[in-house]
Amino acid sequence: MTRDYKKKEKFYKDFDFLNSPEARPSRLLAEYFGPLRIFRKRKIKDTIVFFGSARIPSPEDVEKSEKGEKKLDGDLLNLVQYYEDARKLAYRLTKWSKGLKHSKHRFIITSGGGGGIMEAACRGASEASGYAIGLNVSLPYEAQGNPYTTEELDIEFHYFFMRKFWFLYLAKALVVFPGGFGTLDELMELSTLIQTGKIRKKVPVVIYGPDYWNKVLNFDYLVQVGTVSREDLNLFHFSDSVDDAYKFLTRELTKTHLKGRNF
Repeated sequence: MTRDYKKKEKFYKDFDFLNSPEARPSRLLAEYFGPLRIFRKRKIKDTIVFFGSARIPSPEDVEKSEKGEKKLDGDLLNLVQYYEDARKLAYRLTKWSKGLKHSKHRFIITSGGGGGIMEAACRGASEASGYAIGLNVSLPYEAQGNPYTTEELDIEFHYFFMRKFWFLYLAKALVVFPGGFGTLDELMELSTLIQTGKIRKKVPVVIYGPDYWNKVLNFDYLVQVGTVSREDLNLFHFSDSVDDAYKFLTRELTKTHLKGRNF
């Protein structure tokens, strides 16, 4: 018995196959080569990554809360200044990077692409007429994306570890604003990679908001009991002002990553 012949689709065009467990390696490679192609096309050489909570409100959110249009849980209203500080710092760093003499785009502001601190960082970069990269990850219960991410640099990941790879692969500096589980996860993994020498490049790390972080993490106690060494705390620069963070980052980036024609 014969059948009507219908030409089969190639495997790389077969979405049932591409979404199957057997095609997982192909999906992983796509989340490596896809962003790589975008960054090469835009001549993006390196980044400054902002970590922080998606829940920290913007001034607009606070205004809506005061009008009864939006409910904010807990003490989130007290954290709005961190949104404004992230926005200002991203703005100033973008202005600084745009003034560098280089054929490639340097020190592009990058975040997780969501709201809160991530939105503030993208907003500051956008207001400085610079690129803003958003590395989103698909979550079943939380909206992602913000309107200030540069459209062609709004990237969606399925795998958390591929997203983390791109956070760190291009990063020349990181700023860790107040946040929750996600921010803690990123801070601890980053600290481990730097401490163990898995990241060999010099990456200055600003922990922004000591008032917040000293309540969340007792670094001095870790040193006291000997689970980390005193020298390990030199991995971070604690900052509580935009001016201080900006001066530290630009000084360290200039010293370590800018030479010759960049001056």
